[in-house]
Amino acid sequence: MQTLRHKSSGPSVYRLEEILAQLGYAVKVNNYFGADTDTAVKDFQSKNRLVVDGIVGTKTWAKLIAQEQAITAHNDKLLSEQDLIDVANELNIELAVIKAVNEVESAGNGFLLNGWCKILFEGHVFWRRLKKKGINPKDFQNSETQSILYERWTKKHYLGGMKEHYRLQKAAALSMDAGMSDAAHESCSWGLFQIMGYHAVDLGYASVNHFVGEMNQNEREHLIAFKRFLVENNLVRYLKSKNWRSFTRGYNGPGQVDVYSRRLTRAYARYK
Repeated sequence: MQTLRHKSSGPSVYRLEEILAQLGYAVKVNNYFGADTDTAVKDFQSKNRLVVDGIVGTKTWAKLIAQEQAITAHNDKLLSEQDLIDVANELNIELAVIKAVNEVESAGNGFLLNGWCKILFEGHVFWRRLKKKGINPKDFQNSETQSILYERWTKKHYLGGMKEHYRLQKAAALSMDAGMSDAAHESCSWGLFQIMGYHAVDLGYASVNHFVGEMNQNEREHLIAFKRFLVENNLVRYLKSKNWRSFTRGYNGPGQVDVYSRRLTRAYARYK
C-alpha cells in the first residue's frame, strides 16, 4: 500500500479513513489526509504499540488491514475482475475505462466496511425532489435540517462513510413528514458507480425502493445499474472515444466537468 502522511490525497487516503471511521474515529471520509485523520492515525499507532509519527507505512497499514479484516464479513458482495471484463466486452469498451470510472466515483469500493452500501446524500437534490412532488422545501428549512436540505450544491455537509447513512435517515424522516417517503432515497447516489436514486424507474427498476434493494445486494448489481445508465443516456460512445469531458457532462452534470474529466484522464492512464 502507498505510504501516506498529513496532506496526502487520493483513493488510498479514502480507504484509510474508511477503516479509521469504522474503528470509531471521528474522521471525515474523503480523499484528503487532514488534521482529523492525522490525529486519528497517531492515536491508532499509540494504542497498537507503533511509532507515533502519523505516517501510514507498511507496519501501520498491516495493523489497520488486520483490524479491517476482523470486522469485514461481506466478501460475497464484491465485484470480480471477470465481472468488469464481461461488461467491457459486452459494451465494446476498454477494461481500463470501466476501472477509471469505478475509481473516480467510489474509490473502487461499493460497500462500507460494515457491509452497508456506499452512498452520498445530496441535499440540493433533496430540495429539487421535494419541489417536483409539490412540496415547498422552505417549509422544512431550519437549523435542524440545514445539513440535509439546501437549494444549491455544496460539499460542506458531506461527512462520508456511515455518516452519510445518518444524513439519509434524517432526510427520510423529514420526507415521511412531508408525505413523500421516497424523496430522500431518490436524493442519494448509490454504490460503486454512484447512480442517483431518482434514475431508478428510467433504468428499468419498479421503484426507487426496488433500486435501493438491489444496490444493497452486491457490487454486481451496481455494475448492472451502471451498464443500464450508460445505455439509457447514450454515454457508451464517449467511453469508447475517451471523450472524458462529454462523458462527465452526461454522467455527473455540467457543474464539475473540469474536475471529473481530469480525474478520469489520470485514472485511465494508470489502468491503461
